[in-house]
Amino acid sequence: MGGEDQPNSTTSLLSRPYYSGSSSTPPPEKTTTTVPFISLLLTTCLALSVTVAIAILLFSSSLHHSQVNLQISEAIAKFSRPLPKLKHPVVILISSDGFRFGYQFKTDTPNIDNLIKNGTEAEEGLIPVFPSATFPNHYSIVTGLHPAYHGIINNRFFDPKLNETFTRPTGSNVSKWWFGEPLWETVVNHGFNASTYFWPGSMASKGKWTCQEYFCKQFNESVPFEERVDGVLNYFDMPSSEIPVLMTLYFQDPDAQGHEVGPDDPDITEAVGRIDSMIGRLIQGLKKRGIFEDVHIVLVGDHGMVGTCDKKLIFLDDLAPWIKISSSWVEADKAQLGIRPPANYSLVDVVANMTKGLKKVNNGKHLKVYLKEKLPKRLHYAASDRISPIIGLVDEGFTVTQSRPGGEKYCGGAHGYDNNYFSMRSIFIGHGPRFAKGKKVASFKNVEIYNIVTSILDIKGAPNNGTRGFPNKILVPSR
Repeated sequence: MGGEDQPNSTTSLLSRPYYSGSSSTPPPEKTTTTVPFISLLLTTCLALSVTVAIAILLFSSSLHHSQVNLQISEAIAKFSRPLPKLKHPVVILISSDGFRFGYQFKTDTPNIDNLIKNGTEAEEGLIPVFPSATFPNHYSIVTGLHPAYHGIINNRFFDPKLNETFTRPTGSNVSKWWFGEPLWETVVNHGFNASTYFWPGSMASKGKWTCQEYFCKQFNESVPFEERVDGVLNYFDMPSSEIPVLMTLYFQDPDAQGHEVGPDDPDITEAVGRIDSMIGRLIQGLKKRGIFEDVHIVLVGDHGMVGTCDKKLIFLDDLAPWIKISSSWVEADKAQLGIRPPANYSLVDVVANMTKGLKKVNNGKHLKVYLKEKLPKRLHYAASDRISPIIGLVDEGFTVTQSRPGGEKYCGGAHGYDNNYFSMRSIFIGHGPRFAKGKKVASFKNVEIYNIVTSILDIKGAPNNGTRGFPNKILVPSR
């Protein structure tokens, strides 16, 4: 409406004033004094018009440049930035054993929160492989293989071909137990250095990886956490061409506390706070060297934890009226049952008789036994002679054991259950040039981590069970 009014006003001001007198008679004085006034108004309006036009032009230009700058910023954010102080991308892979998803909400964790805020997080946790135990999952993380394929099918197991039993720690440095190609072997095969500060499997020599003392620390749980962090930081003081491009770091907390007191005890809160302080120590050490934003930090856990108590026990001896299960048959118990009967027993009959008995005994409904070939396919837990021929899946929070214990009643925590249970999930947090800031991704299985790390390092990985193209969902493209 205002755009139409202005032309009418201007036309009125510029019109010749009406005068009815003789043409020879001078116009009245009023007409003479109106002309300068009209000129002044005209000049003022023109000036205002020019000013408004310039303002609109400048605003439009500013808006255009802002939009262009925003588009440029968004484009830059889609790609990782260059590394000014490192010759090659570096990944620090950190495991906090038994760090159940949700522990980070139990207490203030400013350093972990910093990584999450400025990095990428699996929003509802990292899914372990089955069984959700320490050794199988740590080795799945670094090989991208399910336990049936990397060989470490549990924390303790029997190999019928070798006629030997794998135990910790004696089997940790013997390569015959460890299949697949772990990340440290992949890295050295490409001509780079790798270092491991306590990681299951790292002490076994494989290929070009020989576990040299300087780059490969023998597990010793008494080594202070601070010393472990400082040991990793010291590698960055090497000549740039010698800095390991993969560094692993392991903490046994809060798993140790979880087994003793369960997941909801104040001891867990204290342990989580301690882990956070170690992350802070690492961050400060990297900042001191001016490389915090250049290094990729991947913080994970191997499994979660659930509370257990003596009222949730299942006893194999209770099955004696249907079938006597000798303790010599039992290769795994607690959160998962593994049974290897003598060769003269029918496996089908053993499963059938156990199933009958479990319907009758106390808490028996919370244990379901299978021939391993009949397990749910999603568990990927059949394709190895090391896996017991009969596997029992135990309901969350229940435990299976041979006989009733004497003495004190016990409550604590356990893991090893079906990896579908949310309580078995851990954490995945990535920070660094290839991780977008503040990004949340859906939960995924830890066998995907191998390909994520090799993608960051820009090296070709070994065949594995990870999903082709999965790193593209997690990482921003490299330049």
